[in-house]
Amino acid sequence: MNTTLTKIKNGFATSINLKVPGIKALGLAILLSSGLNGLAQEGKKGKVNIGFIYPVSTNGTHAALDTNVFSLNVLVGVSAAEKGLSFAGLSNIVRKNTGGAQFSGLSNHIGGKASGVQFAGFINTYGGGNGAAIAGFANISKENSGAQVAGFMNWTSKNVSVMQIGGFMNKAADVKGSQIAGFINVAKKVKGVQLAGFINVADSSDYPIGIINIVKNGEKNIALTTNQNLTTMVTFRSGGKVLYGIIGAGYNFKNKDEVYAFEAGLGAHFFQSEHFRLNAELTASSLQNFKRGEYFKSTFQLLPSLRLGQNLEIFAGPSFNFVSTNTEEGKNLQKHYVKSWDRKDNTLHGLFLGYTGGLAISF
Repeated sequence: MNTTLTKIKNGFATSINLKVPGIKALGLAILLSSGLNGLAQEGKKGKVNIGFIYPVSTNGTHAALDTNVFSLNVLVGVSAAEKGLSFAGLSNIVRKNTGGAQFSGLSNHIGGKASGVQFAGFINTYGGGNGAAIAGFANISKENSGAQVAGFMNWTSKNVSVMQIGGFMNKAADVKGSQIAGFINVAKKVKGVQLAGFINVADSSDYPIGIINIVKNGEKNIALTTNQNLTTMVTFRSGGKVLYGIIGAGYNFKNKDEVYAFEAGLGAHFFQSEHFRLNAELTASSLQNFKRGEYFKSTFQLLPSLRLGQNLEIFAGPSFNFVSTNTEEGKNLQKHYVKSWDRKDNTLHGLFLGYTGGLAISF
């Protein structure tokens, strides 16, 4: 590359051509370095940090003491506080508080309060905050007044004020919002809704939605029920003052082959008084011989209930049912249908009215 230099001698200007290889690249590097250093010196209240991995960055070894308004690190960034956006290929490590948003391919670790949003491919850990934490695997915090969304687990030592959504599990102390988990929710006092694929555990929760709900000040009972087809079940009903879950097993005394019965569902208490209440239940059940054939039934039933003392309850009421079966016993189990239709695969679908009755013992 040719570079022209002008030399002044005895009042006359002379041009000298020099061949300097890579002068443009060198100049660009100097310009870029000067620009980054200038950005990094914006002031103690907010710097810009550009780096590879601590301490290879514009903030150098002092990065752990700096407050940044913008951070971009190829692998790992370290700072005292973040007020704006933070990007890291692997991890953002912030000793104190954050605002704005933190993005990382693996993890965000915040020692103080997180007031913005944290996005991590694997895990977010922080002291507390009123923002949102979104992680591919887990969010772990001391307390949280914002929202937590994780592919596997949310774990908060103290209280949650908005929502926890976990693919498998949520754990908190008092919850003023909601917990939604694929398998289990665990909390103390819950003022919102607990929704779990299988089990909810709480000291106090009026609206747990799960198959099993272990609520300390709630209700648990063992019930014996039967219906118009002589399917007799022993069920465990558990929940809060309003919502409860149902799970049970039993035997059908009408069939000879498909006799083993299984049931799961949800229920709600209405019009509650000292001696009476109305239970509305939605259940799914099946009859099995563990060999061939299928019998599945969905049921909605209204069960007026009479309480006899503190621990005994009797109930009975109508049910509306939908059945799907491809067995001869299943097709003959119900004689009268509101509507029925056969498919080409020899499966009967039918709607029919029935009834359910039983008694329950609370404990």
